Amino acid sequence: MELWLKEKENENLHIGIRVSRVLHQERSRFQDIAIVDTPALGRMLVLDGVVQTTVKDEFAYHEMIAHVPLMAHPNPRRVLIIGGGDGGTVREVIKHPTVERVDLVEIDERVIAVCREYLPELSAGFDDPRVNIIIADGLEYVKQVRGQYDVVIIDSSDPIGPAVGLFQEAFYRDVHGALADGGIMVAQTESPFLQPQLVKDVSTAVGRAFPPRAYSYLAVVPIYSLAEWSFTLGTKGPDPRSPRVKPGEPLPFATRYYTPELHQAAFVLPRYVQELLGLVQAE
Repeated sequence: MELWLKEKENENLHIGIRVSRVLHQERSRFQDIAIVDTPALGRMLVLDGVVQTTVKDEFAYHEMIAHVPLMAHPNPRRVLIIGGGDGGTVREVIKHPTVERVDLVEIDERVIAVCREYLPELSAGFDDPRVNIIIADGLEYVKQVRGQYDVVIIDSSDPIGPAVGLFQEAFYRDVHGALADGGIMVAQTESPFLQPQLVKDVSTAVGRAFPPRAYSYLAVVPIYSLAEWSFTLGTKGPDPRSPRVKPGEPLPFATRYYTPELHQAAFVLPRYVQELLGLVQAE
């Protein structure tokens, strides 16, 4: 018997992934959690039936959500990650020698525990002494801190269940308050090809919370979408399109996807995305 995971992209489109083995499955207080092995993409984390990460392509997502804001900031020392219970973003953040403290706020402690056991490639960074794990609701956490962080990374799941509020303007305004002067926020914001209205709404919300505008950039993460994946960035100071390490200069750490050249290129958006975000008029 063949076992297939059917992931819903939208109401009209599903993607099928063959599963060779289910390693773990449970219902936490917040969501269904599963770890499965697949022939095509290796081991993957699945929450509420939605693939969160795979060992084969996770580097593209985690490098781009972490290194773009951290390389855009002149001296990132204090970093807040909201979500990211698999550990991949933490792993990338602690590659930066300037980083002194990383606070990871994850609502579901079982995600962290399961990923520690089954996804050590991603979760090993949790043991770094600079990392502080906080089991809490990120929505509430950012209301309680002011001016503490240089970079805030919102590594959330899709806007369903406990992650819905992480795509709202009120939350982005709280994040703005949690950032120090010159701080930068970035959030994963789905596919402009398959979820255009969501991407447009989030860009508007971030632009209002971080005037005068939000910045969007793209990466290719094969498991997430049939097209580009978007990230939306708000800044209280530096222009995020210019990395601290200039093109042609070596990075102080190893990457598989991110480069300074790609950093700049990621902000060059296809025409249809520019039209979607109102950067140019539709023809």
